[in-house]
Amino acid sequence: MSTYRALTPEDIQVFPEAISTFFERMTRQPARVRTAYMLDQPEAILWNDFNGVIEVSGGFRGSVCFSAPRGLLVEVLSAMGEHEQTDDNFLDVAGEIANILSGRARRHFGESLDIATPVSCQRGDREIPKLAQGPAYAIPHTWGDYEANLVVHLDLIQRR
Repeated sequence: MSTYRALTPEDIQVFPEAISTFFERMTRQPARVRTAYMLDQPEAILWNDFNGVIEVSGGFRGSVCFSAPRGLLVEVLSAMGEHEQTDDNFLDVAGEIANILSGRARRHFGESLDIATPVSCQRGDREIPKLAQGPAYAIPHTWGDYEANLVVHLDLIQRR
């Protein structure tokens, strides 16, 4: 049986860097990332208008969720050259952002971070199972006039 440990603050630091890099490269406007904090509620996900969730496995267990308001996604899609503003496009881009941010984390943590296909949903549409046992971290960030969150709830397998 494998044993896991919660992520450390040093492990979490890869995610704010991924957020900054994503927004700068995709929109040419940097995000302002604030300090990550531990969530003190039993559920690991902050729900906003649209959410992209990536479940992870391999040497990890848990999930990474990008949660953003509609207005932010309108602006991101416009900056990416997509002018069709539909719920389907908002769901797609929320899932794609979660996928990109998880992929950047995979570069840091290594190939043992297996990333599932993103699951996108609107607020309240589905419940995401709590797969990790350690604390969940919210990483709030502002882009333009909008606030979004990346919620990281991961445990890392301990090697003996």
